[in-house]
Amino acid sequence: MNNYIKILDWYIIKKFLSTFFFTVLIFLMIAVILDFSEKVEKFIEEPITTKEIVLQYYPSFMLWIGGQLWSVCTLISVIFFTSRMAYSSEIISIFNAGVSFNRLMRSYFFGAAFLTLLYLLCTHIIMPIGEKYRQDITHKYIDKNDDKGKATNIHLFVAPGTKVFIGFYSKGDSTARDFRIEHFKDQQLISYTKADRAEFIPETRKWRLWDYSTHNFNGLKEKLDMHMSESKDTTLSLYPEDFVDFSSQQSMMVTPRLLRYINQQNARGASNTRKYEFELYRRTADPVTIFILTFIGMAIASRKVRGGFGFHLALGIGVGAIFVFLSKFTNVFALGQTIPVWLGAWLPNIIFAFVALRLIQTAQK
Repeated sequence: MNNYIKILDWYIIKKFLSTFFFTVLIFLMIAVILDFSEKVEKFIEEPITTKEIVLQYYPSFMLWIGGQLWSVCTLISVIFFTSRMAYSSEIISIFNAGVSFNRLMRSYFFGAAFLTLLYLLCTHIIMPIGEKYRQDITHKYIDKNDDKGKATNIHLFVAPGTKVFIGFYSKGDSTARDFRIEHFKDQQLISYTKADRAEFIPETRKWRLWDYSTHNFNGLKEKLDMHMSESKDTTLSLYPEDFVDFSSQQSMMVTPRLLRYINQQNARGASNTRKYEFELYRRTADPVTIFILTFIGMAIASRKVRGGFGFHLALGIGVGAIFVFLSKFTNVFALGQTIPVWLGAWLPNIIFAFVALRLIQTAQK
């Protein structure tokens, strides 16, 4: 009996993984063909090289689209091979051999655990690296107006007690107008430096202030030093990339970098961190979805019903569509500050976990 159970585990895992990767491959082929047909004119018009298209853009594109479809492909794969087992009477034979439904779920659990761990590695490390390549090419050749970064009336805390105000920032040459550095102690302004123009120097990673003045406060006394037609270099935790905010910039950061960015922006008093926080929670919530959809697919497809395999597949696609819709729905509410960010990322899993439990309770035993 123990040998039979080991053979059963490997049999289910082999079917699970082979069907999953085949399903992903089919979807990737379709996605690449559709994407290429949509962007072929851009590839011809822009000075993009074949190497950039073949070795950079499309490998990273396949990582991205695979990540978008990973959970749905899991559901379809489980329904596909489980339904075939059910209609060839393999499921009944397994139950007749004394294997319980709960024991059969363990075999599916092993397959789902492998895909979940692989997906966790992808969402936190591999996919952000690939997304960086894809987005770099997209912003350079395809969508050149995707930058949503702020360029006027910028307020940032660059260190404890140090605040920077910029009236206007030019991203083209990394220069700023109406540049002001304020220093606080015990929430009181003690000094500030003001410059008509500031320029970021890439070689030294410093800001060069032109036509600047310094103001120091000591109680009711104020000291003013004017330095017209002079320059001064100063080091600040402020860089040109801080003014760039692409709509999907959060997906290009590996998780350690994403965590540092969120903490840095919160320390600066920035209010644009919700999409970054949502991305952080999503990277763990999405892999957990694989377990939930695996058990939903198993519970649906293990029972013989009128309509056969086609009915199972249609039902599975319907469940997947509802899940994707709910995910996008909660995404909008989370980013719009209607619900907490963590809840927006985890709410679809919470709802469908109850659905999975109900389906397992009523499944054929």
